[in-house]
Amino acid sequence: MKAIVGLGNPGEKYEHSRHNAGFDVISIIAAKLNTPIKKLKFQATIGETFLNGEKLVLVKPQTFMNLSGLAVSDALAFYKMDPRDMLLLVDDIDLPFGQVRIRPKGGAGTHNGLRSIVECTGSEDFPRIRLGMGNPPKEWNLADWVLGKFQTEEERKTMFDAYMLAADAALCWAEHGIDQAMNRYNKRHAE
Repeated sequence: MKAIVGLGNPGEKYEHSRHNAGFDVISIIAAKLNTPIKKLKFQATIGETFLNGEKLVLVKPQTFMNLSGLAVSDALAFYKMDPRDMLLLVDDIDLPFGQVRIRPKGGAGTHNGLRSIVECTGSEDFPRIRLGMGNPPKEWNLADWVLGKFQTEEERKTMFDAYMLAADAALCWAEHGIDQAMNRYNKRHAE
């Protein structure tokens, strides 16, 4: 059994913001697998399906970003899963805009959602796909940047391509594991 968790903030106000990259990629994966994400469980909306005979759970925490660990730890406990069987999809301002990077584990850095998950699960040993948002321009404060939306058609296209790549990488992880996902998808970047 595996889970793919996309981080974001619930509510229309935050839809398609930079911070909701994880939610957007989960929606793409759900569409590819024809799996609705409607069930409310453990402070998250979820969709359950099977991929090549193995159960796969798609998770969107509804706790707001800074408390994501509450929903994630509840989901792991409910499904009796090890953190290594969960893939996290998360925005990252430290990566160049449109870049997708896959890692088998790592620290939380400055990301409050990741920090919450590390604190609540007691582990950094979960694979993650980071979606590059780039650094905010000098005139922007960080909160406005991550909660803001893409400004131009070109930015939206770049991120859509990155989201599609991340969705394919996540499904590769679910079917073939982290090493194959990193080998196939870390070399490719959104242009």
